[in-house]
Amino acid sequence: MRVHVVDDNETNLLLFSQLVSGLDSALEVQTFLDPYQAVEACRCVMPDLVLVDYMMPGMDGHQYITAVRGMPGASEVPIIMVTATDERSVRHRALELGATDFITKPVDPAEVKARLRNLLALRKTHLKLRDRNVWLREEIGKATRTIIDRELELILRLAKAAEFRDPETGGHILRMARYSQLVARQLGLSEEDCSLLLHAAPMHDVGKLGIPDGILLKPGKLDEEEFKIMTQHAEIGHSILQGSSSRLIQVAAEIAATHHEKFDGSGYPAGLAGEDIPLFGRIVAVADVFDALTSVRPYKKAWPVEKARDLLQENAGSHFDPRIVAAFLARWDEILAVRDTFIDKAEDISIAEL
Repeated sequence: MRVHVVDDNETNLLLFSQLVSGLDSALEVQTFLDPYQAVEACRCVMPDLVLVDYMMPGMDGHQYITAVRGMPGASEVPIIMVTATDERSVRHRALELGATDFITKPVDPAEVKARLRNLLALRKTHLKLRDRNVWLREEIGKATRTIIDRELELILRLAKAAEFRDPETGGHILRMARYSQLVARQLGLSEEDCSLLLHAAPMHDVGKLGIPDGILLKPGKLDEEEFKIMTQHAEIGHSILQGSSSRLIQVAAEIAATHHEKFDGSGYPAGLAGEDIPLFGRIVAVADVFDALTSVRPYKKAWPVEKARDLLQENAGSHFDPRIVAAFLARWDEILAVRDTFIDKAEDISIAEL
């Protein structure tokens, strides 16, 4: 530990230095005749305890305390002021400025040692608590990261489970999730919300786990009854995910339930319209349709990206929220870059890709 002794009298510096060193040979004692030099030394390395005289030329003890207390990390450092016995007003002012304790002249060595020993012990305790708090924050951060990773793994595994029963590919969920994130950023959402949407969006079609294969895998157009059954995947997905205490799963449930709602109210399952449709659901609706149109499926060829872009523009205000379409198109170059990066592939996708 480091102790500063600040006094314009060399005899006093020697006396206090010896008293401090006598407490513990491991203490590092630095003495200063010039209070300005002492202040600069604090800027470089903050001491663990300070002994400072009140009466000094150029800068008195009050000014010294003010200068040091204004530095980062100085609020918990004990500062002892040395004053004369009749300087009560000086002591009161020093307390207001942040002095921790006082020593009166002429000094009593036994008293000085006792005060120093107690304050150094308090400082050691404070440093231990500070280090423990840092350790606790790091451990909490690690535990939180573990929980988040497990949630992301759950998201990925459920999305892949739905993928096994659906002709859509792993590339689809990577692309539409990143399209959604780009739109969220364009809309000015917080980075936390953008990340939340990126990781929740892949769960949009998890409800297809509950759709019969004969309908889900049918290569041709669905008849009216089959389409009615297919629309149930939104409600099924919501029922799979609802009720979680995890914010991530809650958002995924919301997206699963609302990504087939249409801005004009003609969508399903609830017929919501306009801003009654949650924002994340409106974003995923655009990202999902664009990627579905521009991807190969067993029952269709991939559309050219320009044709899919035109469809989004033509249906802004009916199927899609116009503001979401505008945000999507504002990121067009990045959208195309995502499409070219996350191509359809047979191998498994990983959490790191989400």
